This record gives sequence, C-alpha cells and structure tokens, in this order.
Amino acid sequence: MTTTSPDLGPMKTVLETVLLASQEPLPVAELKKLFDEEPSTETLRRALDELRRDWQGRGVELVQVASGWRFRARPEYQRYLDRLNPQKPPRYSRAVLETLAIIAYRQPVTRGDIEDIRGVVVSPNIIRALEARGWVEVVGHKEVPGRPELLATTKAFLDDLNVTSLEELPPLDDLGALVERSGEPPQPQVAEEPEPKMAEEPSRAAA
Repeated sequence: MTTTSPDLGPMKTVLETVLLASQEPLPVAELKKLFDEEPSTETLRRALDELRRDWQGRGVELVQVASGWRFRARPEYQRYLDRLNPQKPPRYSRAVLETLAIIAYRQPVTRGDIEDIRGVVVSPNIIRALEARGWVEVVGHKEVPGRPELLATTKAFLDDLNVTSLEELPPLDDLGALVERSGEPPQPQVAEEPEPKMAEEPSRAAA
C-alpha cells in the first residue's frame, strides 16, 4: 500500500503529469518552476522518491538519468513496444564502438590519443557519426602544438544508457551490447572500413 505525505499529494500529481507528458528528462531546477511557491530541493526529491515508489511493479517506471527525471518503459517490456516499431536498433561497426569506448572511459581525449590506443588511424566519419548521434562533443582543446580538439561523452549518452554519471558506466565488455539496445531510432550505420596503419598516415601534429 502506498503512503503519501499529506502535503506532497498535489505536488506528486503535477510532477507525474509533466513527466509523463515530457519527451525529455527534466532536471530538478526545471521541475521547481512548475509551482507557484518554489519548493526546496529536499521536498521535491522526497516527492519524486515517493512517486517512484508509487510506480513500482508497473510496466512504466520513474528513473533518474544524467539530464534529470523521466518515465520509461521497464526493460523487460521493451519487446512489446518493439512490435509497434519493428525497426531494429542501429548496429555499429567495431571501429565505432572501440572509439566510443575509449572516449567514454578515458575522456577527455584527442583524436590522436584514440589513434595511439587503437593503433590505427581514426576516420573522421567515425567521430562525426558519434557527434551526430549526440553522444560525443568537443569540450576544449589540448594545449600542445596544433591544439587538437578534446572529445568527451555527453549527458545524452548517459541518458540513453539510463545512468546518471560516468561512474555508473557498465564494464567495458558490456558497453557495445548496451549501446545497441539503447532504444533510440536507427541512425545511418557506419560501416566497418579498412583502416590504414599508423605508419601509413601522413605526419600530423602531436596530440
């Protein structure tokens, strides 16, 4: 049986309505703006925690991800939603997944850092594909000759994996499978392509 603090009932109803209607996660700062008298962070989080408990045992759950709070279908029911949208999630080449993994677990890194780790030249198409997906972005420049771009993952990447921070990333061996089950609409596949060895690459500025 769900117990609700008397003063939190109306707040929970507002939060439930807005979060169910929203297509994007909403941070606490935005949720506070819903109310005439802005609640404290502690009060709002208490209401969210109660609302999360209210939805336990249902096919939809309230979760916190990197960008805020959102409702989502529980993973065990995703197969039923897939029947309404039979398009399969994108399958990424080994080169794309390896590049994403290096950025995720070593960030911030330059393209040169990635090439040093992988031992092959990184195609610009791979970086562009990850940027187009919204998973990778430029966060600065390394203070070395040529000032190469520093790459890092985005909050959208964490949201798609349903985690709140980099510390919650899965073991490296599980990342590829989890990425391909992220449930986002398919993107153009980046095909595996022959990659020249580093020795064959024209000289470039140190990264």
